[in-house]
Amino acid sequence: MEVRIGVADSGRELVVTSELNPSEVETLVADAVSGKSSVLTLVDAKGARFVVPAGRVAYVEIGPQDSRKVGFGA
Repeated sequence: MEVRIGVADSGRELVVTSELNPSEVETLVADAVSGKSSVLTLVDAKGARFVVPAGRVAYVEIGPQDSRKVGFGA
């Protein structure tokens, strides 16, 4: 599934393709925003780790992964 994270004072957003289900991502975000954790950490499908300070999270969009990819590497 695809997770988009808006970072405060940044014009770009992080896009993470995660293997977690939506409720697991929502729990991680809720813990970070409520202060239980000082950072929001997500690991993408390729194993890359994304760490965002909880105070810098502007928004999180949790959505389905786009099933149709465009390109030659299919």
